[in-house]
Amino acid sequence: MTPLVNGQPGPEHTGQTLADVVAAWCPSPRGVAVARNGEVVPKGRWPEVVVGPDDVVEIVTAAAGG
Repeated sequence: MTPLVNGQPGPEHTGQTLADVVAAWCPSPRGVAVARNGEVVPKGRWPEVVVGPDDVVEIVTAAAGG
């Protein structure tokens, strides 16, 4: 299987940490939240959580506005 990152296949992310994946997707991690397999992962754990081949990762950014 291939992990999905924001709905896109991301085979290159297998074995990477969430910190690495966020760095590849977002120029700045400020205002970013990450969920892995439906569970929010605290930012302090991103460097230790490794993406597996069946994982679904969602990266969301906060947006200001009304």
